[in-house]
Amino acid sequence: MVRSVILFLFFIASVFGSVNLNSANSAQLQTLDGIGPAKAQEILKYRKMHGGFKTVDELVNVKGIGPKMMIKLKPQVSVR
Repeated sequence: MVRSVILFLFFIASVFGSVNLNSANSAQLQTLDGIGPAKAQEILKYRKMHGGFKTVDELVNVKGIGPKMMIKLKPQVSVR
């Protein structure tokens, strides 16, 4: 069931564009390449502690996301 929801969200994200780092929930974040439950929680934690993301590049400040992953994620995310 959870896998089906994640696949559905991935489909929606690919059809409608990027995942908004400032409004996405854990399941939506997990549709991103390389983001599992632990990294999704770190993104949510960072967002809560810093009042949201001002730029996509700020994602590199999240624990567990380095420059290589940032390059892969950048086209998939936004901060609209």
